[in-house]
Amino acid sequence: MIGTSLPAYVFIRACVFFLHSIAPLSALYCVVSLCYTPPYAVPKALQVTAAVETAFFVLVYFPHRLYLQRAAAHPPPVDCERRRELFRRCHDNIPDPEEYLSRWFMGAPSSEIKRNNVKEFLNWAFFNAAEPCAEYEEELSEYVGHLEELLGRKLEKGTGKARCIRLTVDKVDMLHRSLTWYMCVFVVDTLASIYLRFQGFYFHRNPLSQFYTVFPPRPLHLLSSHHSPAPHLTYWHRPHTSKTRLPILFIHGIGIGLYPYKNFLAELTSDDTTDSSDGQIGIIAVEIMSVSFRITGEALSKEHMCDEIESILNAHNWDKFVLVSHSYGSVISTHLLRSPRFAARIGPILFIDPVSFLLHLPDVAYNFTCKTPRRANEWQLYYFGAKDPGVAHALGRRFFWSDNILWKEDIQQHLVSVAIGERDLIVDTAAVRKYLEGGKNGVEDAGLRVLWFEGLDHAQVFDKRRTRRMLGNVVRAYCANR
Repeated sequence: MIGTSLPAYVFIRACVFFLHSIAPLSALYCVVSLCYTPPYAVPKALQVTAAVETAFFVLVYFPHRLYLQRAAAHPPPVDCERRRELFRRCHDNIPDPEEYLSRWFMGAPSSEIKRNNVKEFLNWAFFNAAEPCAEYEEELSEYVGHLEELLGRKLEKGTGKARCIRLTVDKVDMLHRSLTWYMCVFVVDTLASIYLRFQGFYFHRNPLSQFYTVFPPRPLHLLSSHHSPAPHLTYWHRPHTSKTRLPILFIHGIGIGLYPYKNFLAELTSDDTTDSSDGQIGIIAVEIMSVSFRITGEALSKEHMCDEIESILNAHNWDKFVLVSHSYGSVISTHLLRSPRFAARIGPILFIDPVSFLLHLPDVAYNFTCKTPRRANEWQLYYFGAKDPGVAHALGRRFFWSDNILWKEDIQQHLVSVAIGERDLIVDTAAVRKYLEGGKNGVEDAGLRVLWFEGLDHAQVFDKRRTRRMLGNVVRAYCANR
């Protein structure tokens, strides 16, 4: 994240203003030029740019926006027993019940959050449904009663004016991205690719028929001789030759692909030497194009994502690995941890800025989709992250919180480190730290460690060599724990 200083604020607002003005100004010029001949000569390059940007908005962005508004395919609700267990866990981990309710209702006053409003929210949250169903009315009333006990008050009957957050039901809220912006993405992606290749990584592309499914295009897709066994996932691979250490599977978060992690990935194996008899630690860094500021297909379902990652691991004969993930990558890590086929393959784990812990709390959903930006880092998250069409669709139509939430019980069989920043603007890291460190007994949490980075925001741990080295030391120690 960019920080919160005044220069950072001026810079990010200027970037947002410039990038977001390209399309309307281009369209305005095209309309005016059709009706009126300007008294001065407009450079040909500017004319072409305006025409292309206008065409891109009308012919690409606008139809794509309509396409992304399609209703989500919600997974069927789990059985009653599992649903009650999920509700109990959530109910037992709500630090501030009034704040919890208010934030899920976008800061609405308690007087406007009435019984029917809460039922509507719980109906979406625990039954994956947009409309109430008579079959679940008794169970819904039971949950409302438990919530009233937690609040210490009765909810007023009826329906108030408050509107709850329902990510997979609400409109997919996005902002236009200009062709100029996608050209910037193209340049950054190319630079990251060159850097990773020089660091000993090889790009594994999916079939050539998939070349046109990602925009901006990736020339390396045509040039690489390495094929991905997965139909949709591409990845960067550093061969694993060590006989005594585990390889690393890395899953990135929302952002501009692997570019923010290039130094971290290179430094992970900085201790390897070419004459080492043990060989080098291998790395597979999976690329998730749907949350990488591209125009591409929909985010994979959890089943398909697990299938494709399994096929990649099988192709390289990895029977066990260290799992490292950042931010949104913790969601995919959660799916892998819950899949029986990965139970014996996942070794120690490092979560960096995870969003999966305490996901029932409103912080991630509210901060990512509803919060009005004021500071520089908030504007960065708002414009470049939350309002990106691909990201907005992934969160609004493919992000089912009950599938993505991670509990301590899910990781108690593993050595786990969780790196979180004190000033994370997405996650309530104080609550997450308290939850992770507040085990019922010493044995339960013996393999769990929290790395607390004071003064750091989301993803800032990757900005400095000192903090990257701290993460790298954890990963290398885990690799040795074969």
